[in-house]
Amino acid sequence: MAQIVCMGATIMCSFGVAPSSLTPIPKGRPVRTGGQMAATIQDNIPMANIPPFGMCITPNNPPGAAATAAALGVLTPQPCIPVIPAPWAPGAPTVAVDGAPALTNTSQCACAWGGVITVTVPGQETVNAA
Repeated sequence: MAQIVCMGATIMCSFGVAPSSLTPIPKGRPVRTGGQMAATIQDNIPMANIPPFGMCITPNNPPGAAATAAALGVLTPQPCIPVIPAPWAPGAPTVAVDGAPALTNTSQCACAWGGVITVTVPGQETVNAA
């Protein structure tokens, strides 16, 4: 059963080298789950909700591609700057927070450079999405 994700959840990008912490920003009255602020699928804003994941190891990232070309084809990781074009999916079908589906630990979102961002630790272990 999927768990609701909240403040302090650990997230990871498939092309990042370090985990990061999700920061939900309430769009209305804060909703708490397991004592922490609950997240929604709309908490996908780079830098505000989704911080960088250390270095980015994809050649699709323009700075990484340029650095790799300058290094004669040797992959040269560059600092991660997430570019998230769409909300998390799928979210909780029966639980809404501030009018949007709650974010669950089975949700994912994609970075424009090809990485898949997943929830590795939901931030709480007691509230399920039914």
